Amino acid sequence: MVSTITRHQQDTESPVDADVSTRISTPMVDALEQAWADIRERHPELPPAVIVLGAGSIGSRSGALTLGHFAAMRWHTDTDGSDQLAEVFIGGEGLQRGPAGVLATLLHEAAHALAHTRGIKDTSRQGRYHNTKFKAVAEEVGITVTKDPRIGWSPTDLPDTTRNDYAHTVEVLSEALRLYRRRENTDSGTTKTSNPPPCVCQCGRRIRVATSVRDAGPITCGICGTNFEPEQQ
Repeated sequence: MVSTITRHQQDTESPVDADVSTRISTPMVDALEQAWADIRERHPELPPAVIVLGAGSIGSRSGALTLGHFAAMRWHTDTDGSDQLAEVFIGGEGLQRGPAGVLATLLHEAAHALAHTRGIKDTSRQGRYHNTKFKAVAEEVGITVTKDPRIGWSPTDLPDTTRNDYAHTVEVLSEALRLYRRRENTDSGTTKTSNPPPCVCQCGRRIRVATSVRDAGPITCGICGTNFEPEQQ
């Protein structure tokens, strides 16, 4: 099992250990691990996983952002590699979307994990295009997905019923996820400072804004109520 720090352990830490300067990332990862455990409780087929919190914009094309990723059998629990654990990656930039958005990302990755466990091929084109089999599993775990011509049934939304089902999980994430990582526009390691990609919402409207304006906070569509995100997600 993935090791976690319980709330009791946090409460009994010494004042020095509990100081925010030494315990910045641990509460965030702890909350993400607890959220994954909450999802597994509802979907017992899901495997245990190592939660990795990192950069979602480094190594991607300019304007691209990785919100999350599931990888099977990526971590070894001993030196001979006889026992392996899956990995769930969460991009630090995506934390800006708030606890409900992060939960939607975790559920999206949970759908990939369920598909892998069941031997279902849910993507093509090196994992970029999400097919109708993914859509079915995604709806099973409680998220709604819409079809994008480039990446298939990938754009994800958290319906109110699922948010209510995970109300305590959202509350825990809200308490812990108080930071988010600054987005970087990179293309093969070269920083880009001009021509940011257009941002799109789920109803298909497009806007183009400066990177600094986009990074200042969410921009919401007045028609569908979803946030505009870079088109190359």
